[in-house]
Amino acid sequence: MLITKDLIIQKSSYAEFFCIIKDLIKNETVQKMKIFNQHANVSCYKHCMQVAYYTYIVCKKLNLDYISATRGAMLHDLFLYDWHTHIMESKKFTSMHAFSHPKKALKNATEIFNLNKIEQDVILNHMWPVTIKIPHYKETFIVTLADKFSAMKETFSYLINLLHTKKAYKYAYVFLSLIVFRII
Repeated sequence: MLITKDLIIQKSSYAEFFCIIKDLIKNETVQKMKIFNQHANVSCYKHCMQVAYYTYIVCKKLNLDYISATRGAMLHDLFLYDWHTHIMESKKFTSMHAFSHPKKALKNATEIFNLNKIEQDVILNHMWPVTIKIPHYKETFIVTLADKFSAMKETFSYLINLLHTKKAYKYAYVFLSLIVFRII
């Protein structure tokens, strides 16, 4: 699991979280998200799990519909292709992954699950403000923030790991540090 220990407030909340998404994560199509990388070396499945857990914690604390938000967050990137190598179907700007994947994810999710309005909004509008589609629910704003936070955390963790494991990066890091400290 990619869920961080510092976010686990109580074992009961952890159990409740998994109870909310149990039917989703058992689904064969949702399991296919494990095949595709999302950010750096994190699978789409793990990314969605992380976003769903952050969403669960925040929405529950704020007395929002944490069940719908958590379920929508778990499905928000159910697009099922490698977006790193995805060829645009047309040359239109709006067909780029950042703009097109929410519609694909919503289509995939509605073919499998009966989604309520909040879950649909979470999936369709989680890319705000990159897309101009403004979320209609507070829960969607939470998912949007959790998604951006998770993406940054996953990417920076990967980059920091590179700095500590690759010899060339280590030297570049040391060299850059010396330059920065010399200037300060």
